[in-house]
Amino acid sequence: MQTFRLAWRNIWRNKRRTSVTVAAMAVAVLVTTVYSSMVTGYLGNMERDALDLEVGAAEIFAAGYQDKPSVFTAMPDSAAVVRALDAQGIAASERLLAAGLASAGEASAGVTFRGLNVEQDARVLTIGRQVREGEWLDPADPRGVVVGSRLAKTLGVKVGSEIVMLGQATDGSIANELGVVRGILRSVGEATDRSGIFMTQDAFRGFMAYAGGAHQIIIQRQPQVTLELLEPRLEAVAPRHDVQTWRELMPMLGTMLDSTKGLMAFMSLIVNIAIAIVVLNAMLMAVFERIKEFGILKALGAGALDVLKLIYAESMMQVGLAVAAAAVLAVPSLWYLSVVGIDMGALAGVSAMGLSMGSSWQAVVTPATLITPVTMTVAVVTLAVLYPALKAALIEPVRAIHHT
Repeated sequence: MQTFRLAWRNIWRNKRRTSVTVAAMAVAVLVTTVYSSMVTGYLGNMERDALDLEVGAAEIFAAGYQDKPSVFTAMPDSAAVVRALDAQGIAASERLLAAGLASAGEASAGVTFRGLNVEQDARVLTIGRQVREGEWLDPADPRGVVVGSRLAKTLGVKVGSEIVMLGQATDGSIANELGVVRGILRSVGEATDRSGIFMTQDAFRGFMAYAGGAHQIIIQRQPQVTLELLEPRLEAVAPRHDVQTWRELMPMLGTMLDSTKGLMAFMSLIVNIAIAIVVLNAMLMAVFERIKEFGILKALGAGALDVLKLIYAESMMQVGLAVAAAAVLAVPSLWYLSVVGIDMGALAGVSAMGLSMGSSWQAVVTPATLITPVTMTVAVVTLAVLYPALKAALIEPVRAIHHT
């Protein structure tokens, strides 16, 4: 208790230096906390958009489909695979895919027709909640289709417009159908925006003369199930098909997420190194100013460990004040950034690696974003104070008392 009383008195002997040191540490904790929360939010949004909108946590394809996509290359047992996955508590949805041509008026474009089970898809993906105009697919409306935002602009269609759809049916005939635009998606990704036409599974089968099976099964996992645990379970259920996790499907996105996490740690380290220099300088000045005082303390019987404890108590008190000040500033800042966020309206719809940026950027506050900056500051200050603390602890009383 005596050590803490002395330490508290000592840190306020030079109010200006203490205030500057505490302010520097408080800014470091505040900046790293807000920065890590914003980056965590950015990474979480990007990963969530990739997984929840269209990709899922993993996908199962008919063997050879990815090497040479074709409407004829399908999984005849896809329904059985989905039922087996459902029995294990793994949400899955079949998708039917085919390339073709769509036209409206004098405009035309190459498209990808995507047939889906509306009920299944709603359990796996959130694409059905991304309709900008109109409504999502309804099994009761077999002619209704939902189109990507850029495709709608290319064809010059709006909700209620008719689209002529052409393709190669599986029976060798020319598939042709007249669809009615039921909804137009907001910008969700490069491929979907430019060429995506969604229709119900039954409408696709009738359009393409496709009796059964599917080309793709999209999987969604529960948060506690890692990809390392999920992949072997999928391979056991579908051993004759190709199983790929989202990291295999989108390796560039995975690399970018990992690199950004590394960059976040590196930036936090740089900030804390700068703070370590400030703390080291302040504590060295404090030690040199009190060399005679330390000499007298040791002459009166204080040991090296007592001096070490005194200096570290002073440092940790300043860290505590800095954390308290940072918390006062961080609470309203993080509340605003996590609830309101930063308006990204000017960049909404801009694609990055095939994914569209959202309309807002919000922070995500987790225990790690709060604890890590404080832990790093304590660790850095502990190392920075070591040299001046040892210098004071090991000083000889006689030389210290006669120091000028």
